[in-house]
Amino acid sequence: MGISPQSDFLRALYQSWSDRMAANPGLTIADLRSLFDEWHQPTLEPEGVTYKSDRLSGIDAIWALPQGADFKQVILYTHGGGFAVGSADSHRKLAGHLAKQLGVTAVVIDYRRAPEHPFPAQIEDSTAVYKELLARGFKPADIITSGDSAGGNLAISTVLKLRQDGVPLPAAVIAFSPWLDMEHVGKTLQTNAATDALVSKAVLEGMSSMFLGETGSRTDPLANPLKAHFRGFPRLYINAGSVETLLDNAQDLARIAKAAGVDVTLSVVDGMQHVFPFLAGRAPEADDELRRIAQWFKRN
Repeated sequence: MGISPQSDFLRALYQSWSDRMAANPGLTIADLRSLFDEWHQPTLEPEGVTYKSDRLSGIDAIWALPQGADFKQVILYTHGGGFAVGSADSHRKLAGHLAKQLGVTAVVIDYRRAPEHPFPAQIEDSTAVYKELLARGFKPADIITSGDSAGGNLAISTVLKLRQDGVPLPAAVIAFSPWLDMEHVGKTLQTNAATDALVSKAVLEGMSSMFLGETGSRTDPLANPLKAHFRGFPRLYINAGSVETLLDNAQDLARIAKAAGVDVTLSVVDGMQHVFPFLAGRAPEADDELRRIAQWFKRN
């Protein structure tokens, strides 16, 4: 079965970004952030979801509050964008769709971004927000960490850092097209180079240099979770598109976590681009995937 016509919206948006970046190699980080704030466009507004601005541990955030949701449960959502672009604004609708499907709330955080704030600023912010949620009365068993691309990395590395610090862990982790490999050695970087409309090795090299700065290591397990051990990690849902360059980041994570005894579900959807759930409300592939995630979440 072929991909839906609606799903091409995301590929076309990514291609337009790639074309604009290629035509304007001198784009500043402010320019890039403005460009990537268009990321919300493929996602249709979820019905019956309201939003609220907040600050948690001094970090700006947007709550997604679906009608009828269990307000005792929350998704801590970390947005993608190579740790340097993207925002709570660009991702609030995606988080709203995910929260609505799961029947919970979500909070999308504007963690500090590179290059002004290199690693480990992002993980410091995400773990601080997690602890703030605990202080506000949320139980660890009622918290899920989730994110996409670099934010998928953060959804995982946040839990690794909490485990390291002896903080009770969340119930589950959901990672959309996680970017984990800071060494850029994955085979699908080459094999899917012609089909991924956005993510190239050159883009990743630039983003990782900004993220790691002068002192970060490409093999630090908190920057590159493929180097981590996963014993005792919460149950994990990972997805990716079959045509994206970061496909094997998702596959390698699933293999490593399964080998450590983690309850892992990996979903690779044929023909889909990087973070295809951005098509929520628009394309059947994204809506079907969110329903699968909801079924996975509710079986516990």
